[in-house]
Formats: sequence, structure tokens, C-alpha cells
Amino acid sequence: MTVNDILTILDANCIAGKDGLDKEVLTACGSDMMSDVLAFAHTQCVLLTGLCNPQVIRTAEMMDIVAIIFVRGKTPDDTMKAMADEQGLPLLVTPHRMFSSCGKLYEKGLTGGLVDG
Repeated sequence: MTVNDILTILDANCIAGKDGLDKEVLTACGSDMMSDVLAFAHTQCVLLTGLCNPQVIRTAEMMDIVAIIFVRGKTPDDTMKAMADEQGLPLLVTPHRMFSSCGKLYEKGLTGGLVDG
């Protein structure tokens, strides 16, 4: 699955990092707690979150996250968009809630991976 596929699955819009839409995605992580993302995110992962602050971008950078998906229509500010564009990190916005978004991705074959594997 690619980030571009996720755009369609989640009825999302890409608001930054459009050059990264062809990146391959292997897993997903849904959380508003960046400490959990640091502990449990896997490589080539997308992050689903409702948290809109620059720490989300910094966490994604540290964890080599492929894209960030903001749920519930949350929209990051211009500073966050600029940070993402600088890194080539796609930022997607979906109107769906976190639970529904994760379910839609799971239904299409994307998993979260195991906690210890």
C-alpha cells in the first residue's frame, strides 16, 4: 500500500509533503500520545493522530514515519506544514474518526504489527 492509496481509502486531502505520496506503507500506528508512538511505531509506518502540534512532526522524523494522518478533520498550522514540506513528509487530513480510520486501513490489509515484533 502507498500513501496515495491511503488518500483514497480515508477520503483524505494531502496538505503538505505531496512529493512523498508514492512511499510504501507497511504498518499503521494510531495514537495521540507521542510516547506510545516512540515506543511502538514500526518502520514504514503511518501515524494516525488528532494531536496538532510540532511535536508530532518531530516524532515522525525520529521514527522514520512515512506520513501523518490527522483524523477528525484536524488541520495543522502553517508552521507544521512547512516542517513537513522540508522533510518530504506527507500530511493527510481525513474527516473520519481515529477508530474508523484505523478500521478502514485494517480492512484494506494494513496492520499495526506486533508490540514485540
